[in-house]
Amino acid sequence: MTTQIPLAIDFHVHSDDSYDGHEPIELILEQAADIGLDGVVITDHDEIGESLRAAELAPEYGLIGIPGVEVSTRHGHLLAIGVEERPDPGQPFTETVAAVRDLGGIAIVPHPFQRSRHGVRKRRIEDVDAIETYNSMVFTGYRNRRARTFARRHEYPQIGASDAHYLPNVGKAYTEILVSPDAATGADIDGDELVAAILEGRTQIRGKRTPIRKSSVQYAKGAVRKGSYLLTSRAPLVPTVPASMDRST
Repeated sequence: MTTQIPLAIDFHVHSDDSYDGHEPIELILEQAADIGLDGVVITDHDEIGESLRAAELAPEYGLIGIPGVEVSTRHGHLLAIGVEERPDPGQPFTETVAAVRDLGGIAIVPHPFQRSRHGVRKRRIEDVDAIETYNSMVFTGYRNRRARTFARRHEYPQIGASDAHYLPNVGKAYTEILVSPDAATGADIDGDELVAAILEGRTQIRGKRTPIRKSSVQYAKGAVRKGSYLLTSRAPLVPTVPASMDRST
């Protein structure tokens, strides 16, 4: 029997290309390498440019390069992992899942059921590829437990991720992907192998919750930035801030 070894991947990290992100991808990649991750997926809100660049640069840091994006569907957020093109935001959830698959990626529901964070409601989740059952940014373990119960009941693969918007939070939670030894050569791993491993359920969740104080700061600053966008988007002579939330293009 072939022994499988784990690779540590944080599948849900935001860069300064997100309206509520703060860090350039170079620092995120350096941090991921320093703390012993094997890869990190930049999943900015409806922006994929920096994620593509991060996936290209990843081998220079000894990391596996996997692009992704967090898409704002009509019914909540969805992680598109392994895509090189952003699915259109604002579309129905099920249509977005289909679009992600058409683009060669997998569709993962982040922080499900959490309406304050645009989590998808239970009744909308009919056919996805995996569920984020451990998000380090939750205040208590209740939401993660609900997600885990749902995933087990419906036999969905599970992942854990940091949902980091600040550098120190990268890798607070992550997913160990089990791969065969002949493929486990660090940056030489093909992202497709990791995607296949998720679909087959070869995952183990690791990590811990981000301290509540840090989570609160992240939520508060994100709310301020989102509020700034809503105000400036209604003032035609004022530049829209943040631009990554502009859906008019």
